[in-house]
Amino acid sequence: MRILTWNINSVRLRMPLLKKIARKHAPDIICLQETKTPDEFFPLKEIAGLGYEHAHIHGMKSYNGVAILSRAPFATKEIHRRVGKEDCRHIAAQIQSKKFKKPVELHCLYVPAGGDVPDPKQNDKFDHKLKFVDEMARWFRENRAADAPLIALGDFNIAPLENDVWSHKQLLDVVSHTPIEVEKLGKMYGSLGWQDAVRHFVPENEKCYTWWSYRNRDWKKSNRGRRLDHIWLTKPLMPHLKAHKIDAGARDGKQPSDHVPVMVDIDL
Repeated sequence: MRILTWNINSVRLRMPLLKKIARKHAPDIICLQETKTPDEFFPLKEIAGLGYEHAHIHGMKSYNGVAILSRAPFATKEIHRRVGKEDCRHIAAQIQSKKFKKPVELHCLYVPAGGDVPDPKQNDKFDHKLKFVDEMARWFRENRAADAPLIALGDFNIAPLENDVWSHKQLLDVVSHTPIEVEKLGKMYGSLGWQDAVRHFVPENEKCYTWWSYRNRDWKKSNRGRRLDHIWLTKPLMPHLKAHKIDAGARDGKQPSDHVPVMVDIDL
C-alpha cells in the first residue's frame, strides 16, 4: 500500500497537479492538507474519477482543511477539533489490513504554521501552534496505544532535526525550527514511541527537505529548504515499511505548492 501526504495549498487550484501526481505515483491513499475549501465545494467527482471513491474531508473557506482519499473503503472515520477551535486540522480513518487483527488507523494532521514571531506572549499564532502540539502529544498518549498499528502524517510545520533545514544556526530563531517547537514535537513523537518513516531511509546526517519558500526565485539553485512534512509509524508497522519517496520535482511547473508530496510503501 502506497500512502502519500501533501500540503496541496488549495485543492481546487491545484487539481491538475493532483491528477498528475496521482497518475505518476499511483498511491492507494492520498492525504492532503490546506485544501482551503468548504466540503460542499470539494472536487469529489474529479477525484473519484482518479480511482479514489472513498473520501474523508473536513474543510473550511480559504484556510486550512484536511482530506483522506482512498481506493479502499474506510472502516471508521473521525473528525477531531483541537485547542477549542473549529479550524479543520485533524481527521482520522481506519483501513482494514490482512497483516493485523485491528484496522490500521491513519491520522492526517495540519499543525498551525505559527506566524513569524517565535514568542507565544507576543504572537497568538505561535501560542496556538505550541498548544496544538502539546494537545496532540497528550491526546495520543491518553487515547491510543503504542502497540496498535497507527500512522500520523501531514504538514507538521516543524523541522526537528539539524539537517531538516538548510542552516541549523541561521534558523534557530525562525518559526519552524526554534528549540521550543522542536522540544514540543519531540514530546509528541515520544507519546507513542513513534518512528520517523522518512528518516528510516535517509540518515540524520543527510539534508532532507519537503518545502521550499515561494520567496526563493530559484528554489532549486538556492535549495534553502525545510522538512516540514512527516510520516510517523508506530513500531508494529515498521517491519512492514518497504520504501519511501519525496517528489521534489513537484515544486517545479505551473502554480506549484511550496510543499512537495511525501510517500511510503507499507506491506499491509
